[in-house]
Amino acid sequence: MKKLLTLLLFTCFFSASFAQNGLEDVIIERYYVSEANDTLANGVGGILPVGSVTYRIYLDMLPGYKFQVAYGVANHEMRIETSTLFFNNEDRGSTTPNFSVINAAKNTVMVDSWLSCGAACVGRMGVLKTEDDGVSNIVNTFVPQVLQNSDPIVGIPLTLQDGLILGTPEPFTELGITNEIAVFDNQNDGTNGPVFSTFNGSWSALNGASGPDSLTNKLLIAQITTDGNFCFKLNIQLRTPTPGIVENYVWSNPTGSEILFPALQYCANVGNPEIATETPAPAFSVYPNPSADVFSMWVFGSRVQGDYNYRVYALDGRTVLNRRLGVLNSDVMEKIDLGSLESGVYFVELEFEGKTTTRKIVKR
Repeated sequence: MKKLLTLLLFTCFFSASFAQNGLEDVIIERYYVSEANDTLANGVGGILPVGSVTYRIYLDMLPGYKFQVAYGVANHEMRIETSTLFFNNEDRGSTTPNFSVINAAKNTVMVDSWLSCGAACVGRMGVLKTEDDGVSNIVNTFVPQVLQNSDPIVGIPLTLQDGLILGTPEPFTELGITNEIAVFDNQNDGTNGPVFSTFNGSWSALNGASGPDSLTNKLLIAQITTDGNFCFKLNIQLRTPTPGIVENYVWSNPTGSEILFPALQYCANVGNPEIATETPAPAFSVYPNPSADVFSMWVFGSRVQGDYNYRVYALDGRTVLNRRLGVLNSDVMEKIDLGSLESGVYFVELEFEGKTTTRKIVKR
């Protein structure tokens, strides 16, 4: 197994010298925050401490690029850690989301900790909640229902948009991390953390994995739930659109053709008492995306109430549409008509009390 990993990465490092950069960003989504009612699932799904945060990690890639490997090698540790323990669902959870949609609806399965190559469960790809259309949301079947938190700190509640859409994820392959990945298995006996670390292992999509939207190309690679401080250090290999050419991104100390990408290192303190009183960023989603002319923008005013404005601007920064929505205290749907504009990439920026959230949209 060591020889296989070494050979794979040697080949990748050699090829990368001819490539262009295809990793645009690493996106960390706060997917859910547990509340007191979620402890009702204790004894079935395992103890989920109040205030546990579920994080999702996405790779934002250029169109045509594919995720191939997340790895650790000598001088490039791969590390995911918490100051407490990782939460693992004891009922249906696993080290990778290989549970069915039916089982995803049970107790706290949806906030299980795992590694992925795009999957959020069998037959479903993971997407940012802001980019989910809200169709066919999973309805939690635990009685009484859990995972219902609608506090603004959660962003969009799972009951409105669960971040799962139909799709066929690439198979998940692990190399040299059989013992390390066990911290994400279906147990909470004290061996579930606090560190996943490897200097000679990886998880991969051998055929390459891309996001469910080929243009925005955002791929889910991990979901982690913990009530402690959460940090990671990752090294990522992407396959480029050119056959046989790959790129390798590292969180520190690049050598040769490796590309330093600081966003591959991250740390969040969930115990920050200012989080609850901080003005949250405005939440919205846009679909269909791409579209030939009209986009539907759902603004979740019920989550963050106040005065909203939005603008649409082009790649060169030129504003093509600017509108005030006014004071919102409920969710509203706004039609954005770009039928008169040229095809291409645009950005929708929603502003609320000095904070903004921006989404990329593509006009066919």
